[in-house]
Amino acid sequence: MEPIETFAPELLNELPYGVALVSPGGRIAWRNPHFDRLVAPDVRPAPASVDRIPGWEDDPRLRTIVASEPSPDQSYRARLARPGRRPVSSASHLDIYVRSGPIGKWLLTVVPVQGTKDEEQGRLFYEAFLTSSNAMEITDPAGVLIDVNPAFEQIYGYSRAECIGRKPNLVRSRRSRPEIYERMWADLLNPAIGHWSGEIMNRDRRGQERPVLLTITAVKNDQNETTHYVGVAVDLSERRRWEQSAAHSDRLASIGQLAAGVAHEINTPLANVMLIAESIRRRASDPWIRARIDTITAQVESADRIVRGLLDFARRSEPNFSSLDLVQVTRDAVEFVRGKQSADVEIDTRYAPGSWPIRGDRGQLIQVLTNLLNNAYEAIDGPGRILVEVRGDGNEAVVEVTDSGAGISASALPHIFEPFFTTKPEGKGTGLGLAICHGIVQSHQGTITVANVPDSGARFTVRLPLVRAEAHP
Repeated sequence: MEPIETFAPELLNELPYGVALVSPGGRIAWRNPHFDRLVAPDVRPAPASVDRIPGWEDDPRLRTIVASEPSPDQSYRARLARPGRRPVSSASHLDIYVRSGPIGKWLLTVVPVQGTKDEEQGRLFYEAFLTSSNAMEITDPAGVLIDVNPAFEQIYGYSRAECIGRKPNLVRSRRSRPEIYERMWADLLNPAIGHWSGEIMNRDRRGQERPVLLTITAVKNDQNETTHYVGVAVDLSERRRWEQSAAHSDRLASIGQLAAGVAHEINTPLANVMLIAESIRRRASDPWIRARIDTITAQVESADRIVRGLLDFARRSEPNFSSLDLVQVTRDAVEFVRGKQSADVEIDTRYAPGSWPIRGDRGQLIQVLTNLLNNAYEAIDGPGRILVEVRGDGNEAVVEVTDSGAGISASALPHIFEPFFTTKPEGKGTGLGLAICHGIVQSHQGTITVANVPDSGARFTVRLPLVRAEAHP
């Protein structure tokens, strides 16, 4: 029969727990695969000595024993925190058994602690705490933070180490009224309630305001004493943006209906004025009278353009979708505008290689780009430059129009897409062009935004969904 010594290492390698031989001084002479998986799963390369095992230094007696010469029949048991986990119960620990061996080495056996049902439930709760997409915090009875989850770190920009030992007012906004917190603590300290929920404004590390739905619950022991508080904050920032966008769309729709009614009412008298003016022109031979008639017809034509703009804004006709290449659509718009504006302004184009397929109404998209290009021309006083760029960004095709003008004032930027708002001199614009562009882009499931570019005027960015986003990594 083959001696057991010849296949003992193979048996040890198959054990479901960790085994290692440690020489005096702490050097690991041999280990089975499970040893490293249990004591140092994230350490590369694997520890060459026990003092390199995370958490080993937390038990001085264990460190001292393993570093010494083995004595016959000497043994020791210790508990080591499972690396990479925040301990909340014994289920996140390892049991370490140290025994002296007959060959002048220590034998280490590592076994995961099997927790009780309560401990397993505690571990499950803490795993849920760590993986929740909502910001969560745990405080002591005095309201001092003892833990925050990764979502809290991500949303507010503070690390866990920066939060522990401080109070949650670390993220409190100045816009939050003191009476909110007075009511919060009144409910939390009331034995008959013990919880509070409401919307408040918080602030992240960058100073950005974040509306949240905050729920705080008191955690009590068997004696009904509060031992901790658990807070869950649902970030409402994205929801608020959608609400504002929906409200803006509703306002535009209401204004559109009003504009359509006004436009139809104005059309008839304008047509009558034009007919009368033309009738007088045919009968008049006096140059002075004919010049005044020309002034009248010019003003009527100007009013007619405004009425057509109102009708275009109010009509909101459904786009006639077809497969398009955004690069080609942009080329057509640039060629349509080029030469019809100031020769002192140069248009530069940058088209990313390949095609950027979208679905849209060609005529409407050219209308959007033509409007943006004409506005860019008008924003430049004298010689200048317009940059038109088409590229991809994830699942979207992007076209940007940047001018070298003076930019847009900070007070005007938030209103630039509102109907009847214009930055042009009186009589030079109706304030409908960008509002119409906004509606067209929205009907294409896209977005249009504007921002000032330092030393380069303003940049309008249109984003439209790609048909084959996977073709562009």
